[in-house]
Amino acid sequence: MSEIEKIKTTCVIAGAGPAGLMLGFLLARAGVDVTVVEKHADFLRDFRGDTIHPSTLEVIDQLGLIDQFLALPHTRAEKLSAEMGGKTITIADFSRLPVKNRFIAFMPQWDFLNFLVASAQGLPNFRLIMNAEITRVVEDGSRVSGVVARTAEGDIQIESDLVVGADGRNSVVRAKAGLRVENFGVPSEVVWMKLSKQDGDPNEVMGHAGPRQGFVLIDRGDYWQCGYVVRRTTFAQICDHGIEAFRKMVADVSPLPASRMDEIRSFSDTSLLTVRIDRLRQWWRSGLICIGDAAHAMSPIGGVGVNLAIQDAVAAANILSRPLREGRLADADLAAVEKRRSFPTRATQKLQLMMRSSRRADQANEHKRKGSPGFIRGIARWPVLAHLSGRLIGLGFRMERVREPRPIR
Repeated sequence: MSEIEKIKTTCVIAGAGPAGLMLGFLLARAGVDVTVVEKHADFLRDFRGDTIHPSTLEVIDQLGLIDQFLALPHTRAEKLSAEMGGKTITIADFSRLPVKNRFIAFMPQWDFLNFLVASAQGLPNFRLIMNAEITRVVEDGSRVSGVVARTAEGDIQIESDLVVGADGRNSVVRAKAGLRVENFGVPSEVVWMKLSKQDGDPNEVMGHAGPRQGFVLIDRGDYWQCGYVVRRTTFAQICDHGIEAFRKMVADVSPLPASRMDEIRSFSDTSLLTVRIDRLRQWWRSGLICIGDAAHAMSPIGGVGVNLAIQDAVAAANILSRPLREGRLADADLAAVEKRRSFPTRATQKLQLMMRSSRRADQANEHKRKGSPGFIRGIARWPVLAHLSGRLIGLGFRMERVREPRPIR
């Protein structure tokens, strides 16, 4: 049996998603030796969070990288809309936000992640290991001191002063570290699919709220990304009734012509997302902390998950860079990250749970079920609320700023 390869680093980050790569970049930029470990061989996966909100654009601007970033192919939404009673209403308006870029940029997540990698790889103390799956955390007494990852060439053990779990809502790191998860509400399901764009289609990003609601239409440039919200049944039960029945269910709530559903040839053309809202009771233990979805899974409402993860990464880098660089990381530093990000996490999840409860109450009422969700009716009645929802979606409850930004040239 070959001897396990060992690597020494200051911080090892599990997961090369938005949170992991942004944190890795920021720590390396601050002089911390960083190793990011990603289980996949590339970033090419559909239907991942790819709404880049004004708060994230502001971070990229603070880093001096906004021009290069916005040169990448993307579409922009200065507002989000929904259909109500045959009319299109604005449910989120970003035009008054106190930032430079007042829009959501829709960009495939693999382009965003490749951009972060390219920006970070110019730093001498940044390392990315792809196709390496974390199998366990290494402990030294009560403290976490590293991870073990499986690669095609064999296992590697990465020793570090800090382990960061940024490996998503099904985090291996948080499970192996024994961190306790608190769940809220009942999981729901969203079925994602692609449909072609054609002349006469809606000309703006929409959350469609038709007679039975439950459809999201997102402009991806040359196609529509569509999300069908499963209600009063399960996707497995829908599959039992066959693809024709599913096409009809989608056509009933879609603003696109029913004939467009023929592009969904089989269920292999769809991707199921099981939505749950949860968070860790404590985000850290000695030598380890979780951020992003690994610390708090969000509903896709508003597309805020990626951007909350980025804000976590900025806060973590601001608080942890110096103690990591000086070799004096303490539990109090990890607790400070959780304290900083706890309020925006709890407030966002509370708002999402309130919106979910409102929709379920509407579903129980026959009259309201045939109309729009309560929060959309409220915005339609008081349009000024669109600016408030635009601020909450675009900037969140607490926007972080990169500390002492030094633009990369």
